[in-house]
Amino acid sequence: MARLEQICPVLLWRDVPAALEHYRRLGFEAVAYGDGTHYGFLSRDGVQLHVTRVDGEGLVATDDVAAYLYVDDADALLAEWRAAGVEGRFDDAYDTEYELREFCHVDPAGNLLRVGSRPAG
Repeated sequence: MARLEQICPVLLWRDVPAALEHYRRLGFEAVAYGDGTHYGFLSRDGVQLHVTRVDGEGLVATDDVAAYLYVDDADALLAEWRAAGVEGRFDDAYDTEYELREFCHVDPAGNLLRVGSRPAG
């Protein structure tokens, strides 16, 4: 039986260079594929995301994309990302009933990144 090795969410953007810059400012290494207008790779601390251009054919910008990132300190990452001054929405961190500390970032293209860590203490 084949074994799954990794998952890599693909975020949808109309402007891949803008996506790469957005996530670069959030501390990701951002690398364009080919001419950089259609696809790109994001990585940080061993976590990978991809971005792809949408233009009305096939995937469209209204498709919902979400990814959950497990981190060691959600509050620290939220503070870092807010300090980056990027566009998009950041929700305040909160403690969940399922014992995680979480926050959400919705990027300018509408992709949802939910981020969580075990609460301190």
